[in-house]
Amino acid sequence: MARYIGPVCRLCRREGSKLFLKGEKCYGSKCPMETRAYAPGQHGPLQKRRRRTTVYGDQLREKQKLRRTYNILEKQFKSYYEDADRRKGNTAENLLQILEGRLDNVVYRIGFGASRTEARQLVRHKAIKINGRRINIPSYQVSADDVLEVHESAAKQLRVKAALEAAEQRGWPDWIDVDVKAMKGVYKSVPGRAEIASDVRVSLVVALYSK
Repeated sequence: MARYIGPVCRLCRREGSKLFLKGEKCYGSKCPMETRAYAPGQHGPLQKRRRRTTVYGDQLREKQKLRRTYNILEKQFKSYYEDADRRKGNTAENLLQILEGRLDNVVYRIGFGASRTEARQLVRHKAIKINGRRINIPSYQVSADDVLEVHESAAKQLRVKAALEAAEQRGWPDWIDVDVKAMKGVYKSVPGRAEIASDVRVSLVVALYSK
């Protein structure tokens, strides 16, 4: 399966926004967005000044920003949009709720992984249990009141403990309840748009796909 294997900090710089792809580095002074907040490449510093934006260009950038944040390929992302469009209610909010409900994202939000990539690796390695059952599908949709916990084989890993401690210091979203000592988290409810921290203009993404 095609996947991006280059330096992820370049993606943040390309989109001009922190996508939080590098774990704790994104929260510190070493984040490139703190010192080089311009597009990568030889002429990166000049692009922001010279570039002319179009409606399509803005829509594309917002779509890429959202897709790269959740580390999803184009084909799957489009299927998520189609699913969101079929559901009742606001398509933009539906799309965000589907993305936030992915197992790898919930694992990241709880703090079992320092980044979504690390959270996905934990899921792939069968280190996460949902309601007592091991699930190794990152795109699995978590339901309200599902209980997630780290499997015994991974509970002793230092990276998991460090990620959970860092998440405890930052705090959790209102729609997640976490027991740090037991290494358990509850996906209390599907979050509303106001509860999802995202600076992506999702309405532009919807406009792009609805053409």
